[in-house]
Amino acid sequence: MARLKDYYISSVAPAMMKKFGYKNVMQIPKLEKVVVNVAAGDAIGNSKVIDAIMADIAAITGQKPVVCRAKKSVANFKLREGMPIGVKVTLRGEKMYEFVDRFFNVALPRVRDFRGISANSFDGRGNYSTGIKEQIIFPEIEFDKIDKVRGMDINFITTAKTDEEAKELLELMGAPFAK
Repeated sequence: MARLKDYYISSVAPAMMKKFGYKNVMQIPKLEKVVVNVAAGDAIGNSKVIDAIMADIAAITGQKPVVCRAKKSVANFKLREGMPIGVKVTLRGEKMYEFVDRFFNVALPRVRDFRGISANSFDGRGNYSTGIKEQIIFPEIEFDKIDKVRGMDINFITTAKTDEEAKELLELMGAPFAK
């Protein structure tokens, strides 16, 4: 489980120091947290949808998710303030490294016609966001037990100052960026 964190300390940190010329080990960018988010617009009509999503996300991440509620009422969407509209999990520490390892090495290769993740999804401040279309790429999800195929957004928040540093960090951690 601690394999990726040990790899980070032994391989990623020295490579980053050499490439970017950091003088101090504390300057080396680290992965701070990973946020997994599933938005469910169909939860407005059916409250059981949120329970199904929570079960899926808990199985994938190994952590209990939090329900996200609407901040404002929108009449066109039949949405009232306080209604559940999504689910999210914030991963840190060992669970984060374990999830990142499984995501890059197990889940992404199972995507149909996979050629790599886009290198254009950085936000300018060293954070990376990607979306996947189906939760069934994770081995923890049994295809027969799901009610609907849903996508999710995965955000990698780093301490990197630039996108170049963050890309190098994620590449060294095993991110399969498209060439």
